[in-house]
Amino acid sequence: MRTHYPRTPHLPWSPGATQDDVRITGPTALTGREIVVTEKLDGENTTLYPDGLHARSLDSGHHPSRAWVKALQGRVGREIPAGWRVCGENLYARHSLAYDGLDSFFYGFSVWDDRGRCLPWDRTTAFLRGLGIPVPRVLWRGVYDERALRGLRIDTTRREGYVVRTADGFGAADFGSRVAKWVRPRHVRTDRHWMHSAVVPNGRSPAAALWDVRSGASARAADLAGALGLGQETPYPLGDPTAADGLGPLGEERLTAALGLLLHAWPRGLLAGRLAPAVGMRTARRTADLVGLWPRLHRPFPDEERRGGLIRLAYAADPRVLHTVAAALASTAEAREQTAWSALYAEDSGLFETPAPWESWRFDGLPPGAADRCRAEAREAYAKGRITGADDAVAATWRRRDGRFPELVHLVGPSGSGKSTYARTVRADRRISLDALREEAGSRTDQRSNGAVLRRGLDRLDRALADGGTVVWDATSLTRGQRAPVHAVAARRSALITHAVVLVDGAELVRRNGTREHPVPPAVLDSQLRRFTPPYPGEAHRTRYIGAAGTVEDTDDYGSGGRYAHQ
Repeated sequence: MRTHYPRTPHLPWSPGATQDDVRITGPTALTGREIVVTEKLDGENTTLYPDGLHARSLDSGHHPSRAWVKALQGRVGREIPAGWRVCGENLYARHSLAYDGLDSFFYGFSVWDDRGRCLPWDRTTAFLRGLGIPVPRVLWRGVYDERALRGLRIDTTRREGYVVRTADGFGAADFGSRVAKWVRPRHVRTDRHWMHSAVVPNGRSPAAALWDVRSGASARAADLAGALGLGQETPYPLGDPTAADGLGPLGEERLTAALGLLLHAWPRGLLAGRLAPAVGMRTARRTADLVGLWPRLHRPFPDEERRGGLIRLAYAADPRVLHTVAAALASTAEAREQTAWSALYAEDSGLFETPAPWESWRFDGLPPGAADRCRAEAREAYAKGRITGADDAVAATWRRRDGRFPELVHLVGPSGSGKSTYARTVRADRRISLDALREEAGSRTDQRSNGAVLRRGLDRLDRALADGGTVVWDATSLTRGQRAPVHAVAARRSALITHAVVLVDGAELVRRNGTREHPVPPAVLDSQLRRFTPPYPGEAHRTRYIGAAGTVEDTDDYGSGGRYAHQ
């Protein structure tokens, strides 16, 4: 059933309201509620359905400015559930404002389910991202505060205004009290209606190529490289991302596949920090993990261990994406055969289903550390075939449920990435720094006594974990071999292991190194970057990924969000 989008009332102080416009009489329904304020975009209100679309008028006909959004609906309609609709702004044609840096010609601002309810804002953004549709820029979020809203500074030469909505969901009958807008004075500033003029397309940013791929458009190497800021000359060859066109899912899974194909020859340790500014840490590190893992599917593997191995790979990379990339990059008959055989096992094990079996297991009511440890240990027991479902997962982890165990926070990252800075934000009972131990021995830069320094550090770690509490291990820990002895001590003391992996672009590390109080020689930093192999999800009980700003930007809880966040 087609549904007309309702008129949005103006806020009482909106200068763009006319005598014919609807105003809210007072913000009583907003008072005390969390609200989200987004930029009001100057386009054509448009609603997408599984089987079609219309502009504000239900009988809107053909217009050249609607061709692009019709193509978008053709790509994403299959992912919109029956009875649902996506409402947004078609920005292809220039109206009163000219845009030159759009991420897409269509921005979504609300999603309505088959009961006629508008989804909460966070579920809306997750659902739309899964379709490859961006949302307008968020200008403010918090509990309703009229003074804060009145204080928003809007450049009316570049923006039409803003829209206020409650962060929680609501029914159609409550629309008039849960949504309101502020519009600039004389917001229509053209003498002739845009539909009766020649269509002048707005401009898009290079990042629009990323949203195109998310929404199912063909993946073009040159466009993706431009969106990532890669020039014509790159240190490693670029691959062909078009194999991602055949991947069923949209959203981040499809973009990750395209980026994995494009960057398959790049060193994994360099990728996440390089990609994070353009695509966010979550997609960046999953792309890096994908690049590190796809060659494994080309190698012979014992069939009796294959199921468990595939489950562990699934912690880091979506199995459908992983097999799509591996199949596209298989250059020999043996590699193609191994990948096809692996895909059969993955499908038979339910790994192509979403969500994965272990993602529904709940450990509610437990302390955060205990819940994370129970989840990780249950997942490993599932990979080994020792348990089969949620009830078994609870039974297998009962000894960890009280949270009475020490914790090791194991920092990982090259010199100058910000490990020590992040470590100071962690509440810890002890901090063990290998650099500090070298200083105790006489010289922070003396690498000749590394073996003795490591042994001294491991002894201190063992005693600290035996005393209980949280211990931070501060060292580069660039490779799995360097991390292994630290993990062995933690395992002996039955500690919760948390990896804190700092992922920063190599160019930024070089810049930082030049301003450090204790810089490392450039050749040493270059060697570190070449050797850096970040841990995969599952190598610790939990993993936190820290970006260039020194804050946690992602965790290893694969499967939360994405296409199925609305379910």
